[in-house]
Amino acid sequence: MNRGFYIILLAQFLSALADNALLFTAIALLRDMDAPSWHDPLLQWFFVISYIILAPFVGAFADAFPKGRVMFVSNAIKFIGSTSMVLGMPPLYAYGIVGIGAAAYSPAKYGILTEYLPPSMLVKANGWMEGSTVMAIVLGTVIGAILPSINIQVAMIVITVLYMSAAIFNIYIPKVPVDHKPPQKTPAFLIKDFWLATKTLWKDSQGQVSLAVTTLFWGVAATLRFVVLAWAGFALNFTQEQSTYLMVVVAIGIAIGSIAAARMIKLEHSVRVIPVGIVVGLLVIGMTFVSNWIVACILLLMIGAFSGYLVVPLNALLQHRGHLLIGAGHSIAVQNFNENLGIAALISLYTLMIKTDIHINFIIVAFGLFVSLSMGGIYKLYQVQNASLQKPK
Repeated sequence: MNRGFYIILLAQFLSALADNALLFTAIALLRDMDAPSWHDPLLQWFFVISYIILAPFVGAFADAFPKGRVMFVSNAIKFIGSTSMVLGMPPLYAYGIVGIGAAAYSPAKYGILTEYLPPSMLVKANGWMEGSTVMAIVLGTVIGAILPSINIQVAMIVITVLYMSAAIFNIYIPKVPVDHKPPQKTPAFLIKDFWLATKTLWKDSQGQVSLAVTTLFWGVAATLRFVVLAWAGFALNFTQEQSTYLMVVVAIGIAIGSIAAARMIKLEHSVRVIPVGIVVGLLVIGMTFVSNWIVACILLLMIGAFSGYLVVPLNALLQHRGHLLIGAGHSIAVQNFNENLGIAALISLYTLMIKTDIHINFIIVAFGLFVSLSMGGIYKLYQVQNASLQKPK
């Protein structure tokens, strides 16, 4: 990996660090305001809705300009959202502004890897990228747990400075040739173009299976973050701050799994990791039998490790197929649309469950079964499709 890649990595790390610290700081702010408990997952919904609404436009935006410049503009929007929260805007709305910046940032962040690096290095680069993201989750969670307990305003100022620092590093990201620049920029054309890109990726056998898995994975992962916080309070009698630290354990596990996948799995063998998703679902169900914090940490570490091992190869495969078929920015926009649609759906379901006082253990079992059965179904479908493609015509 050369110097340019590490600049991309550092800019991504700072931005992701601020994103994760902001989530837990916003949760602390909601608690300080005595907001209902179901407002916590609603934060995530306000964040991801921009990914869904702006999906037809952000991919074209990322492909139409140098991606370093796109990342700079996106971080500036995040900075505005963070500053708005400092100045008193309600957390849900301010976090929604940050979501707009994140929606624009993501196609450029991942798209630049496929333009800057050869396919043979994509899994390794994704391992580095996911590893740095996990480090950002770990440190961001710690910042989001410690600083708000001291002073929420200080925490918000620190986060705003992190967004500003990320924007500065974006300026020094290497310029790469503009790839798949859209021939028109009218909203009608971009929506039609996005729809065609979505159909193209879903019709590709490898694109379809990788997109299905990552959509399911990120939807469950985002929801599980709030499930773990609620479960820790019920099963372990943890405080909000102690519960937050459990997310650090999950993040460390994801880092371990990501590194293992980057070293062990080749791009052409990515689909072989899908059965690991079945194991993840069973481990999630195992949470209902745990009441000891040490056992809980071991279990959450395993959930994180298997999750990281699952998502990194399939993420790389999806980026590779998307880059070849529809362009890097379009590919990530389609991916973000589907994944965040999954997040919005599952977060909405979880919010409804919490609002109607469904027991947390029932929620955990339901999500675990959903993961295992869905992953098993996706893998079976892929085997059937692969077998039909290999039959002599």
